Amino acid sequence: MTTLDLVQAAVNSGTKTIEEAIVEAIAEARETCDINGSNSAGCAVAWDIVEELQAEKSHKKQATQHKTSLDNYCTMHPEAVECLIYDV
Repeated sequence: MTTLDLVQAAVNSGTKTIEEAIVEAIAEARETCDINGSNSAGCAVAWDIVEELQAEKSHKKQATQHKTSLDNYCTMHPEAVECLIYDV
């Protein structure tokens, strides 16, 4: 399991927020780059993890912004007639 997988698992389990994970990943990336050099593979991977976490935060934010009132209603009342989906 990669570091990114571990961080995402912690975020998904609710033990830490995505913002906390990003702050920790940035600190780890800076430390990795200081130790291994800014041109090292480890440094690049560490910053890739930061980028992936920031992208995940952005995707989650977009997903919550585009809900219509019907979407919100169906989230609260999935059994309502208006919310049923039929395969034809």
